Amino acid sequence: MSLDYFDLKNIRKTHPAWRLMTAENGPLIASFLDSVFRENNIRSIEESELTMRLEDYIYYLTETGAEQEFPRSAGDYLDDWAGNDKAWLRKFYPQGSDTPHYDLTPPAEKALQWMDSLFEKSFIGTESRLFASIDLLRQIVHGVEEDKDKRIHELKQQRKEINRKIKAIEKGDIPVLDSREIRERYIQFSRTARELLGDFRMVEHNFRELDRSVREEIAAWTGEKGDLLETIFGEQDDITQSEQGLSFQAFWDFLMSPGSQDEFTKLLDRVFELKDLGDLTEDIRMKRIHFDWINAGEQTQRMVARLSKQLRRFLDDRSYYENKRIVKILDDIDKKSLEIREHSPQKQDFMWIDGVRPSLNLPMERPLFSPPLKIKLDSIILDGDGETIDTAALYNQVVVDKLKLKRRILKALEFEDQISLAALIEQYPLEEGLAELITYLTIAEESRFAFIDESRKATVQWTDHKGAHRSATMPVIMFQRKNKND
Repeated sequence: MSLDYFDLKNIRKTHPAWRLMTAENGPLIASFLDSVFRENNIRSIEESELTMRLEDYIYYLTETGAEQEFPRSAGDYLDDWAGNDKAWLRKFYPQGSDTPHYDLTPPAEKALQWMDSLFEKSFIGTESRLFASIDLLRQIVHGVEEDKDKRIHELKQQRKEINRKIKAIEKGDIPVLDSREIRERYIQFSRTARELLGDFRMVEHNFRELDRSVREEIAAWTGEKGDLLETIFGEQDDITQSEQGLSFQAFWDFLMSPGSQDEFTKLLDRVFELKDLGDLTEDIRMKRIHFDWINAGEQTQRMVARLSKQLRRFLDDRSYYENKRIVKILDDIDKKSLEIREHSPQKQDFMWIDGVRPSLNLPMERPLFSPPLKIKLDSIILDGDGETIDTAALYNQVVVDKLKLKRRILKALEFEDQISLAALIEQYPLEEGLAELITYLTIAEESRFAFIDESRKATVQWTDHKGAHRSATMPVIMFQRKNKND
């Protein structure tokens, strides 16, 4: 794509990312937004806390000898940055909260990413990017190949190369990456990982724009309900079925897989043990970057759920008003009937409609009368016959200690960042059977740090007190370790 002069001239005036790079207080804005949102991967922050941080940051710049003065208050700066003419921050009210929050906008994220590239170290990893580019080309070429023989030939070539490497390793020839290659590949990974967080903001922004347009159309719509729904669902499909939407869904499905998460965690732990990385491992956020992806993706999924809730509310409101209109029409008919009851019109004044037939109800089609069932209550209390009654059944009740189960979850999370309910039950078999399993489900539903994946299923097995083997199939449930900031 070539850069057109007139397009660039227009974007320079209208695009928020360009305006941020040319703003008078650009260094203040960029450095502050990066330190608050991107450095700690914060998706949203309350207005009071953000104002306090900006006041502290301006005071720090003033005390350290910043040449430029900042005469306005922190609140004025935030309102200005969130205005439509700037659009570097998004000011909004979360659901169920009356306190305004702020979040970084996708254009501001894009500008900060470009500024990051200006401060990259002199070391440029050309080799790793070259290998990544060639690997992508291989995936494209082999992925579109429909010739069976060619696909089999390519797989055999790969197997031949793998066998060659195995034989070389068996002979003691073990190729390992040197320090330069390790650092080069890690830098490329960290850059890509941070860019993924920005991609989540863009996807969420697209769904938020769709939600806003849906609300506007619903508020101003005067036509048929079916036409509006067709328009709304068409716009939603344009996003979910687009290349960006499909790619996000595939990424989210892979990320929510317990196997993928475990493998990713083990890989990160192994990488951070490498001494060749040196100061690159000081950024501890990269060790938990996949949990940041999950939090960002969950916020995007909540935006989609909010859109569905808005459509359901629209349907309920429209049904109410339509029913109300029908009742009004029936009332008008009753009033007209009473008006003409005493003054019956002549035969020639009536309107005749062809094709109208009376409905016939045959007597045998009617249901037979069924007398109501009367229950007789005997309130007389009889004296016991003196026989000994076994009261053990009154005490053999199943009681599940909910606090005990929570302790088991916390104890398991001391050694793992997250654990599935199925794995937890393998460590601590069910003692009270189904009742204990239901208590686990209740804990997961009430906890803020549990994820329930309805798209995948897990099977749990146990043995009851009678020695019978039982099993239950349920959605996959993951318990996640709490962050220090939570």
